[in-house]
Amino acid sequence: MKINCDTLCYLENDRGEYLMLHRVKKEKDINKDKWIGVGGGCEAGESPEECICREVREETGLTLTDYRLRGLLTFLIDGELEYSFLYTATGWTGEMRTDCDEGVLEWVSKDRVRDLPLWEGDKLFFRLLEEGRPFFSLKLTYERDVLTAAHLDGVELAM
Repeated sequence: MKINCDTLCYLENDRGEYLMLHRVKKEKDINKDKWIGVGGGCEAGESPEECICREVREETGLTLTDYRLRGLLTFLIDGELEYSFLYTATGWTGEMRTDCDEGVLEWVSKDRVRDLPLWEGDKLFFRLLEEGRPFFSLKLTYERDVLTAAHLDGVELAM
């Protein structure tokens, strides 16, 4: 079984918005047409912190100055395992890019996020972020893009 490791970050501004990435630019993209955070795969020898700082800079042009690890997401997608380190950030420097190779960057009001085309599991971790949980482990099992099981801190959630 192949195991992937990546990072995901939601930048939060003082207007109650998350920076979201609408994945519309790549044809062969598991996230095609979905709204997600910024981030990506860890490179060889790279820590999750190094990865998220690099990925945010590459995708947005911004340099993170205040960010924290909020959760560990375990994805089991059609038998493939992926670990994703979930961050939120409230501080950065630089000018945001207007163009991103991955899709379109847009600030979205937190109360509107769950109305966007998201993965079903993303709605679960957004709820946990809203609740202010300091850290959580969320395992999400998908079969053909359908969420079939979810476990929070080792306990199965009703689906």
